[in-house]
Parts: sequence; structure tokens; C-alpha cells
Amino acid sequence: MSVNGTTDSFLPFSSDDLARLEAVREALLDPSPRRIGRLDQWGLADDYEIQAEIAEYSEHLITLADGTELDASLSIPKSLAPGRTCPAVVMPAPLSPLGHYSYLGMFPRWSRGGYAVLAYSQRGLAKSTGEIHCAGPQDVADATAVVDWLVAKDGIDAGRIGFFGASYGAGTSLLAAAQDRRIKAVAGASAWTDLLASLYENGTRHLKAFEALVKLFGEDRCSKEFRGVIQKIRANTIDDEVREFARVRSPRTYLDGYNEAATPLLLTTTWHETIFSVPAVIDFHQRLTAPKGLLIQVGDHGNAELPGLVGLPAKPTDMAYRWMDHHLGGTAGDGRPPRFDVRSEHMHDLFSDLRHATWADYALPKKRFHLADAPAGEVDGELVPDKPQAGWTRSVKATGKGTDIVVAPQLIQTGVAERLGMPHSYKTGDVDRGLAALFATAPLERASRVRGDLELRVTVKPQQADATIVAYLLDTDPATGWARIVTHAPYTFTAGQAGKATTVTFPLQPADYVVAKGHRLQLVIDTHDPFFSYENTTTPVFGIDITSPAGTESYLDVPLHPVD
Repeated sequence: MSVNGTTDSFLPFSSDDLARLEAVREALLDPSPRRIGRLDQWGLADDYEIQAEIAEYSEHLITLADGTELDASLSIPKSLAPGRTCPAVVMPAPLSPLGHYSYLGMFPRWSRGGYAVLAYSQRGLAKSTGEIHCAGPQDVADATAVVDWLVAKDGIDAGRIGFFGASYGAGTSLLAAAQDRRIKAVAGASAWTDLLASLYENGTRHLKAFEALVKLFGEDRCSKEFRGVIQKIRANTIDDEVREFARVRSPRTYLDGYNEAATPLLLTTTWHETIFSVPAVIDFHQRLTAPKGLLIQVGDHGNAELPGLVGLPAKPTDMAYRWMDHHLGGTAGDGRPPRFDVRSEHMHDLFSDLRHATWADYALPKKRFHLADAPAGEVDGELVPDKPQAGWTRSVKATGKGTDIVVAPQLIQTGVAERLGMPHSYKTGDVDRGLAALFATAPLERASRVRGDLELRVTVKPQQADATIVAYLLDTDPATGWARIVTHAPYTFTAGQAGKATTVTFPLQPADYVVAKGHRLQLVIDTHDPFFSYENTTTPVFGIDITSPAGTESYLDVPLHPVD
């Protein structure tokens, strides 16, 4: 089977990446000078010549008890001395048409480190048969069966098994470790920890990401249970069945088990992650008492680890090699021990590298900005740091069409541009003030950093049921009028809140962002974003009043402090 094909994936492989992986696979299957020589154009020939000398690569169909066949790649060290064993890393596939071939670029590093490597596509994905259960109990049972199959091979140390996965493979890895104590360490890139929080934030469905997930899975390949849940989410029926479906597929459900077993967990995510909930990953990491590490980088889902999957340097994979070496005893990394801490980049500098012992050490104290009415002669409201501002109302219309400001113009690809230093920009002067309310700080007297957790309190009176607001915090340059998104969050009001002034307090996504001297922080409260659910499009145009009553004045808490 060729690995060439569509780049329609949460891992945005380029055409060059696909060509590289195809050439790598051919060289692994046939390590002849001609095949390995083809890798010279990427500087990989030496790596795979060494791979062929020290390890035996083969491809398999692992047959499960119910007859399902899992497509897999296996590499085992050659010439293990009698009685000697090696550690092993198992890699469940990401949600990609390539399946387990997505990891071929990592094989030489694992092999040089003395590991056996098994990569496989979960049931229903790529060339594996069976129905897709979305990381359910069946997939976890399959992972255990895969470990059984692997440890039956000569030379595999059943006491030194680790799991690495990206995206869907990260979730499978974490969930498998919760049930199979033979898994001694996990590294999950672009991981999720709470599936419901990822699909349903503050009463608001992440429909764009959800439909992208369903498209990649292929609805016709999904189990009856999964198809039923898909239809319920589309219909906004978030009932006990949906919640239970998400609960058993959420690593946070098994937090006590990880802590009791002291399972070492390394998690990576991104600041503008559009697929899985970043706050849920951070909260899970904070609650772990087992050995743990957290990496948060610039970009979106799958952006940061992608180079590492094709064999190039990347923080998520480099950290994974060190993580497994420390806990399993291999030598795939650079010889340095892993750091048990919070490691981060700030937007939009992927060369930044910050280290803090814990999230509490990392997050800066919040500074409160009160939402205030527009000064005389001005159009927009203010964010003022001194005292609560009561008694004003800003009215906007929900028309089913929001402003040009959105969470991400494109899933994944907008994050790729951010990692290349090209974040998307908005002209806030062109924003229709009939569709959104805007509030801004005075120009900052010093360059300042937003780092940590943010929170918005606001009172809203929607005239119709199921009204959604979306809050964006922007970095705006008054000299040019251009703005970039720092963070965001949606909130959807229930039918019972229609026609009532309701005060809500909710978190925005955490952020690490440096705002230049002279720039303003600007809060935009919009009524629609195509990323989220679209109830506001199913009713006639209606009004939404944003207010600040005495006693529950509206505010925005931002961890804003001058840059040292």
C-alpha cells in the first residue's frame, strides 16, 4: 500500500512529507542501496542505512478475537543476545488516512535507542477492518490485545512498554494506560483529556471541529452507537447517553487510576487548539500526582509535532524520546533527562522556550478590567482598571451572520501560519458595531505579557432562546487598526434565559501572548462564529443586550504584567 494520498487530516502533511514517507516505507521494506539512496534528497539515507543494520522491519495484520484485523508496522532490534530483552514503544495511529504510516519517520530514532517499535491503525482506520468506536472500550481492549501480541515476540521486555500517540493516537494511548498497567509511560501529542469539554464548551457545540472529525472518521465506518451520538450532537441533544459516551472516552475519568499507578504522562497541546479543550488538558495535568510534563506551543492541533513524525527535530517528539528513555531505559533521546514541569512558547514566537515548575508558577496573577460605556463622542466602550462601571447597556443584533472576527478562518491551517510567524489579522475599525460590542484598554505604557487564565463576567439579555455570544480578546495596534486574536470563548444561553438579564461568568482559553508597547487590548463580544453551533441562524433577527447592573458589574480578568 502506498502512503501517498490525501492531506485531508488533522496532521497537515505536505506533498513533500507524503513523498518522504512513501520513500521511507520503500526503504524499510527493501533496504537496498537504490531504495535507501532515494532518501538522500531529504538527508535521511544514513538514518535508514543504520536502521536496516540494527533492526528488522516488517508489516503485519494483527488478528483480534472477533476477527478484526489491525494493520501494523513492527521493528525489532537484530541480534539480541540470548536472554536479553529490549523496551518497546507502541504507537496507535492519529486520525489520518495514512494510519500507522504517519509514524514511519520516528522509527530510526526508536531503533537506535534500542527499542522495539509497533505502530498500528485502530479498528476502522486506514486499512484496519472493523467499525470505529471513537476511542471507546473496544479500542482500549484492542490496545491490550496489541500489547499481548507484541510481548509474545522473543526479546520484548513486558515490563518496559510505553505508548506514544498523536491526536487520536494520544487519546487511545492515555485511555489504554488507564486500563493496562503493563503500560509504564505515555507521551501524548495534541492530546485530549475531556471529550465533552472539547465538543461542548459553555453550552456551545464546537460544530466545525466536530464535523471535521466525523468527515475524517467516515460516518459509514462508525459503530451504531457512535452514529447515534453523532446525530444527537448535530441535533443539540446533549443527553445522558452523549455524556456517558464522552465520559468513558475521557482520560480525566481515570485520574485516580493514573495517580495510584504513578503512570508517567507527558502531554502536549497548543494555545490556539481548535479540536480538543486546552483548559481541560491543563486542569488534568494540575491534578496528576504521577510524574508529569506539559508542553504548550504556538499554533493549532497537530502543527508542532508534525515535523517530528516525519523524522525532523520537534519539541513534542524530542521530549517523547527523553520521556521514554527515562522511564523505560532506552537511548533514543539526546541523553538529557526529561523535565517534570510546564514548558511553553509564547505567541507567535516558536523559538521561545519558557520553563516553570507548575502551572501555578507559570500563570501570572489576574488584573481586573471593568467594562465601561463609551466616552462622549466615542463609539466603543472601554476596559478600565480602576472601579466597577454600572448602568450602561450595549445592544447588538443576532442575524445569523457575525463579524469578520472568528476563532480561526481555517481549522489547523491558520495555526500552521501562526507557527510560521504569520498570524491572521483583523481590521477592527471595519467591524459592524450593530453585530458586536467592543471595549478597549488605553494604549499600554510598556510591553506586557498575557500569561495564564482569563475570565469574563457579563450580564446578557437575549430576546430569543439559545442565543450565543462569542468573546474575543484582541491585540490591536492603534497606529494601523490591525488586530490579532489573543484568546476567545463562547457562551450559549438556555431557553429559560430568553428575555431575562442573566449574569454569567466563564473562562476564556488560557494564553501566553506579548503585547507591544502602545498597543491596546480589545474585547469583542460577537453573536456568531461559524466555528461554533449556529442556533442564532435558525430564528429571525433578534436583539441581545449587554449590560452591567450595579452589584454584578461586568469585568474581564486578564493576567497582564509588564515584560521584564
